Amino acid sequence: MLSASAFAGIAEGLRASQGLKSKADIALAARRLGVSGADAVQVGDDCAAIPSGDGWLLFAVEGFMNRFVAEDPWFAGWCGVMVNCSDVAAMGGRPIAVVDAVWAQGEAGAAPVLDGLREASDRFGVPVVGGHTNLDCDRGQLSVAILGRANRLLSSFDAAPGDRLVAAIDLRGRYRAPFLNWEAAIDAPAERLRGDLEILPQIAEAGLSRAAKDISQGGVVGTAAMLAEASGVSIEIDLDEIPRPDGVALDRWLQSFPSFGYLLAVAPQDVGAVTARFARRGIAAADIGAIEAGSLVSVRSGASRETIWDFAARPLIGCRERVAV
Repeated sequence: MLSASAFAGIAEGLRASQGLKSKADIALAARRLGVSGADAVQVGDDCAAIPSGDGWLLFAVEGFMNRFVAEDPWFAGWCGVMVNCSDVAAMGGRPIAVVDAVWAQGEAGAAPVLDGLREASDRFGVPVVGGHTNLDCDRGQLSVAILGRANRLLSSFDAAPGDRLVAAIDLRGRYRAPFLNWEAAIDAPAERLRGDLEILPQIAEAGLSRAAKDISQGGVVGTAAMLAEASGVSIEIDLDEIPRPDGVALDRWLQSFPSFGYLLAVAPQDVGAVTARFARRGIAAADIGAIEAGSLVSVRSGASRETIWDFAARPLIGCRERVAV
C-alpha cells in the first residue's frame, strides 16, 4: 500500500501523462475523416472488425515515432509485427499477414528495420506479404498493417457494470532504453510467442470475456480509460494489485508499454478461469479493479482514491456513444 503522499504524486503524474493525453489525437483524426462508428468501424477498438462469413476480418495499422525508428531501428521493425499481432489478439483474433511501408536513407538505413521485421515475422509465424519501400528519404520512417481473423470478438465496447478488470502482463523482461518499452519477447522461442497470443482468442471462444484491450503507450491506466470510454462505464483500479516486475518503481511501471500486456473485462465468476489460463504459460494475471456504471476512471491504494479522468467533463478519444456493428 502506498503512502498518502506517494499516492498523490502518482495520481498527479497519471493525469499529466503524455501517453494518456496523446490518445486524444484519435478523436481529431476520426472527425476529419468522418469516421463515426458506422458500418464495420468503431473508433476505440484495437482493430476494425469487418463481418466476414461466420466471423470477422480484423484490420489494423501501426505507425512509429521517427525518434524510435532512428534510435532503435531493428527493434522498430520487430515491433511492427509484434504490436500489430497484439492488436489482433486483443480482439480475440489470430494474425494472418502483414504489409509494411519503409522510408529510409538508402539500403543501409533500411536494413536494420527490415531485419527486425523479418525476424519477428519468422518468430511469430506471420508472413510479410507486401508493402512499400522508399530509399531516397532524409529520415527513417515505418508503418506496418496487419490482417487477422476472429471467430468471436473481444471488443472495447462490451465491458459492463459488475465485471472485474483483469490485467495480464508478461513480466519476464527488461526495459529497452531509452524508451519505456518493457521488452519480454525477443529472447522467447517461437512456440512461446505464438502460444501466448493464442490465449486471447481461446478466452473469447470459451465465452470467458467479451471485452479487452492491449496495454499501449497509455500504460495500464490510459488503456483502462480507453476501455471505459468505449464501453460507457467507470473503472476503478487498485494500484496495489497491478502485476509488476520486482525492482521497478510503480510510477515508472504505470507509464510503461509492455510487449505482452492486456486488460480484460471478466465476470466475477470467471476471473479464476481467466487468470489460470495466463498463469499456466508463466504470465502474471490479476484482478486489479472494478467496472461500474458511471463516467470516471479512478485509482486507489488502501483508503486513498483519486479520479484520473471524467468523460462527462472531457472526452478522451470521443467514442463514448456506442454505434452497433
